[in-house]
Amino acid sequence: VQLVESGGDLVQPGGSLRLSCTASGFKFSAFAMAWVRQAPGKGREWVSLIYSGGDTTFYGDSVKGRFTISRDNDKTMLYLQMNGLKPEDTATYYCARRPGGSSNWASFGEYDVWGQGTQVTVSS
Repeated sequence: VQLVESGGDLVQPGGSLRLSCTASGFKFSAFAMAWVRQAPGKGREWVSLIYSGGDTTFYGDSVKGRFTISRDNDKTMLYLQMNGLKPEDTATYYCARRPGGSSNWASFGEYDVWGQGTQVTVSS
């Protein structure tokens, strides 16, 4: 069971970036998936979650209207399209598997598989 993120980079404020997460070793289409980020010296912040079928999505207030989560179950890929990036979006971004549990998406103990993270830096 593995999640591998990619796509992190240095980008200027106002720019865009698309993160990808490649899943392997499990039935990807059966699980909700999420993006979580952690800025230097800060705690984890839940960013977004998508249900297994891809039809329902949720976003944290800080990214709502700027970020879009999506998935391709045939390719076992999770994506995060980030537009209008701000310096405060600078963080390591992780994808994580949600096997069920509560609807408190920021309950990080309820995610059972995590990737290694990809760094996003927003700076001029």
